[in-house]
Amino acid sequence: MADPRFFKNVGPFTLGQLAEMTGSELQGGDAGYQVADVATLDQAGADNVSFLDNVKYKDQFTVTKAAACFIHPKMIELAPKGCALLVSPQPYKAYALAAQAFYPDVVPEANIHPSAQIDPSAKIGANAWIEAGAVIGANVEIGDHCRIGANAVITHSIIGNHVRVYRGACIGQDGFGFAIDPAGHVKVPQLGRVILEDGVQVGANTTIDRGAGPDTVIGAGTWLDNLIQVGHNVKMGRGCIIAAQAGISGSTTLGDFVAMGGQSGIAGHLTIGTGARIGAQAGVMRDVPAGEEHIGFPAVKSKQFMRQVAALKRLIKR
Repeated sequence: MADPRFFKNVGPFTLGQLAEMTGSELQGGDAGYQVADVATLDQAGADNVSFLDNVKYKDQFTVTKAAACFIHPKMIELAPKGCALLVSPQPYKAYALAAQAFYPDVVPEANIHPSAQIDPSAKIGANAWIEAGAVIGANVEIGDHCRIGANAVITHSIIGNHVRVYRGACIGQDGFGFAIDPAGHVKVPQLGRVILEDGVQVGANTTIDRGAGPDTVIGAGTWLDNLIQVGHNVKMGRGCIIAAQAGISGSTTLGDFVAMGGQSGIAGHLTIGTGARIGAQAGVMRDVPAGEEHIGFPAVKSKQFMRQVAALKRLIKR
């Protein structure tokens, strides 16, 4: 259960309201029944709504005490007696919408903390929230309704609307560009910018280098987790999801809706096609076509990787 010291519950909601706001179909329950909170399957009680999205938790679902549960149509037959069903082809999304209703995001009023350091030439849009210790460099542009976390540093950047930069992120610093020379490496001036399009989220302590000449671009609606490194000249499409500790080397292009698992890495100057999926800890060393899933090191198609693992096991048994 959410700790009321930190999270404000604005419920209750009726099952009918939850069905309507999530686009779910209510089965086996009273539309007027009030639900007070969301909860996990194993912790839910008679005034809670829960969800089942991962088949690994089906045993918990069969014995849950939840008043109602968001569920895929294929899982209906597993439902325990007395549990109302909110049936949806996307039960996790439906649950997320319900949880947002109970615990809406608290959007702070526009405020710039006195300790934030903002260059006079920077342009800050309407309704900005800039936390303590943030540093905004010369000529940076930040759009409307943006939230900049404590101790974030932003230079050489153009930022769209509704962007959120979490605490400690560093955006716009020099890219790692140099000419190797035994007499002493020669720094290549990094003359590009970082462009964060509308709705981008940048996680805590993530770093995004500015381009060497072309810009580093993060497409609209892309979400970056914590502790990610984005190299210079990287181009990301719309709606990408990048998990923690991933790294993307310079001049690599990601299409729309690419997903990268935690600790995965992509070498430089590659193209990752639209909708491609990179598994956790994968090391990508060549282009990945649109829609494919690659895992392992060096990363290959997931089916090929599994065959390789199976072959290795057979060799070990000999």
